Amino acid sequence: MDCLSVLLLFFSAVAVSRAQVQQEPSAETSEGTGINITCSHPSIQTGYYIYWYRQLPGRGPAFLVSAVRGSKEVPDPQGRLSVSSDRRSSALWLARPRRGDAAVYYCALGTRGAKPGLRTWKERGLKPEHQQCAK
Repeated sequence: MDCLSVLLLFFSAVAVSRAQVQQEPSAETSEGTGINITCSHPSIQTGYYIYWYRQLPGRGPAFLVSAVRGSKEVPDPQGRLSVSSDRRSSALWLARPRRGDAAVYYCALGTRGAKPGLRTWKERGLKPEHQQCAK
């Protein structure tokens, strides 16, 4: 079975209220086995949304979806990615992941219509964690 690593990095967006989001540092799944990527935001206030981004290797972060409550599918990749949120947490569900889905997934907090700016791990002075999978 092929191994698929999905790397998650902690990302906090500083808003006027100093609300923050928290993620697990990393998660791993096998190709074809769905994975839930969670984001905790216990101090979110009315008017704030959770924004999800994906950064594929060698590329900049790309916006996926914003959510505040309820569930919805993410248009791309069609039928394989969905998000559900409430006022305390948000979950990005990746159904049937493929090798091409291995990426850094970010969640961020911001007001409607203003996608929070992202800085790469290099810009934040971090070093990526590398995970190896047995073949």
